[in-house]
Amino acid sequence: MAQMKKLAALFILLITALSSGCTNKPNRYQAEFISLFDTVTVIVGYSESREDFTLLAEKIKNKLEEYHMLYDIYNEYEGINNIKTINDNAGTAPVQVDGKIIDLLEFALEQYEATGGAVNVAMGSVLSIWHDYRTRGINSPANAHLPPPELLREAARHTDIYDIKIDKELSTVYLNDPDMRLDVGAVAKGYAVEQTALWLERQGVTNLLLSVGGNVRAIGGKLDGEYPNMPWVISIRNPDKSAPDSDLMSVLIADGSLVSSGGYERYYTVDGARYHHIINPDTLMPSDYYEAVSVICPGSGMADALSTAIFNMPPKKSMNYIESIPNTEAIFIFKDGSIEYTSGFESLIYSNQ
Repeated sequence: MAQMKKLAALFILLITALSSGCTNKPNRYQAEFISLFDTVTVIVGYSESREDFTLLAEKIKNKLEEYHMLYDIYNEYEGINNIKTINDNAGTAPVQVDGKIIDLLEFALEQYEATGGAVNVAMGSVLSIWHDYRTRGINSPANAHLPPPELLREAARHTDIYDIKIDKELSTVYLNDPDMRLDVGAVAKGYAVEQTALWLERQGVTNLLLSVGGNVRAIGGKLDGEYPNMPWVISIRNPDKSAPDSDLMSVLIADGSLVSSGGYERYYTVDGARYHHIINPDTLMPSDYYEAVSVICPGSGMADALSTAIFNMPPKKSMNYIESIPNTEAIFIFKDGSIEYTSGFESLIYSNQ
């Protein structure tokens, strides 16, 4: 059995005072740390003191760490049955898990059915092949290759999401196909952010911005603007890294979420062509419709799932799908640099004029 691993205890918790506060407003602080979900977490919020905000940031970090360990597909943690545990027992035995895993998988099934399979957490057998080839290609660019189509097609035979058997009464998950593997990367981070935000709201937090690797969730608005509870101004990254401005635009968000998907960061190159990490379940190849998409909607879990789903859909279908969902908007950045967005997106664009 693989050696049990513990989550690295080393992380950076940088608390910065962003405003000095005044007699009737709390101070605005920002915290940053790394180690969770393989990315940077940023928290912006308000408190009467640095000490109180540091305590809040530690609580948020601990809550996110709980989800990180449960949804991890690569590492084991002592005393925890996680997604990796389920994968390791595929076709062998049901695994008793924390209810947070069952909640995630049920949410993922809902999104699979709603999107016609455009986002599928049962694609792990295919995604692991791409991950291995991408890793080797990054480490040795001269020897970068594409996965053989026959290898991908064989793996795709083991991606039936209905082979995930959940027993809520016993709190178990069983993969009926011994060659199936779960990969929850398309939904886990956003879902964890949303559940953490809901937990914070239950704790009485009313104004906070949480960003985990660009999965942004706003609780309320900001308190240090010209008016109380003004929307947060959130930047959407420009997928064109050669552009002089790293930000494409900024949008206004209060009590909502912004999540982006794109192929401009996690990719490798084969014979001069770039192959990113978002794999279309129909073609088993990296999706080729857009350079990036961003979704704005109330919940981060939904925004995360939708950003992957519409990245895998052709333009007309993705546009119509987002337009059919209440309180949801999206922007599509095409490979030629052109941009389209849904009917209500323009009203969310921030202008400092």
